[in-house]
Order: sequence, then structure tokens, then C-alpha cells
Amino acid sequence: MWLRITVRVIDMHIEELDIEGAWVVTPQIHGDDRGAFLEWFRSDRFREATGHDLKLTQANCSVSARGTVRGIHFADVPPGQAKYVTCVSGSALDVIVDIRVGSPTYGKWTAVPLDAESRRAVYLSEGLGHGFAAHADGTTIVYLCSEGYSPTREHEVHPLDPALGIEWGVTDFSLSAKDSAAPTLDGARAAGLLPDYDNARQFRASL
Repeated sequence: MWLRITVRVIDMHIEELDIEGAWVVTPQIHGDDRGAFLEWFRSDRFREATGHDLKLTQANCSVSARGTVRGIHFADVPPGQAKYVTCVSGSALDVIVDIRVGSPTYGKWTAVPLDAESRRAVYLSEGLGHGFAAHADGTTIVYLCSEGYSPTREHEVHPLDPALGIEWGVTDFSLSAKDSAAPTLDGARAAGLLPDYDNARQFRASL
């Protein structure tokens, strides 16, 4: 008696966003009456798209009520903190901001909806700012980090900075005390906190 085995090709699509150093990852989801299966990270596909491996130092998980906005966060480069982010429950708008002084897209932002249906992920390299807004109660975000948290080199830009004009998709905002007290992008630049575009690119090229 022969046992027939069906082998499925499980893959993902990785596309660079309109800010250099940021990508969106769209997995193939395979479902049946038991549920679903997907690969949300693959080192070979990641290396093929970005040109380097993902150094994994820390993995974080945050659970947020609807209306919570976390960010805009960034770290000194080097070593910075690259992030690979996905949503495992609920839904969120993930926002990446180019805060690299000297970048052609400095001050620009791009947004990717993340949710438990599409299972998309985003990757942002060192030197970029990151934040997200929870669009549902219990929104759970998990992210892989290239470096561990270090309070002496972590910084914030105010997520409601009118000069950035980020459209978070929520009306009732809930911010942490730290994010509420964050400087604007211009204020962070004047204070010498922002990463340099060329330094960030050189660091990424060294990986």
C-alpha cells in the first residue's frame, strides 16, 4: 500500500519600501480545517533581500489597548537596533520614519498595516525610527532585535510631531509618559540625537 504525500512550497515575498533600509515581508499562508501555517522569518530569504544576516540579540512582545501609540523610537548608530516586527493578535499600523540626517528621504514616513490575518512583517535597519498604533484591543506585537535595550543610547521623537504629520489611523491617543515628553524631530536634531545617514549605511554595509 502506497502512502501519497503532498509537499507544499512554503515561501514569502520581501519587498523594499520607499524608505531605503526598510522592507515589508508578506508570507504565504497555508490553511485547512485545522488552522493555518506560515513561515514569518527565513534567514535565507532575509539575506537575499537585505544583503546580510539578521543578528538576533533580543525578542520583545507588547500587548496594547486600542489607541495606544508606541514610538517613535530609535537607537544610536553604531550599533543601532534593527527590528523585525509582526502582529500575532489584533491589528496595528506600523510606521517607519527616516530620521537619518542627510538621507534623501529625511523626515519622511511610511506605514504598513500589520494584523493577524495577513501576517505581514516589516524589517527596519539601524538608524530608522519606529512606532506603531494599536487598532484593536489586545493587539500583540512581537519583534526581533539586533541589539538589546540600552537606556543610555535609546531615544524618542514625539509621535504627534505636526511637522511629521503621521496619520496613525486612531483618534483617541494613549502615549507613555516618555513618548509624551519626547522632542520633535527638529528638537532631536538640534540636540544632536539623530543618526547620520552615511554612518548608518556604512554600518549596515559592514554587517
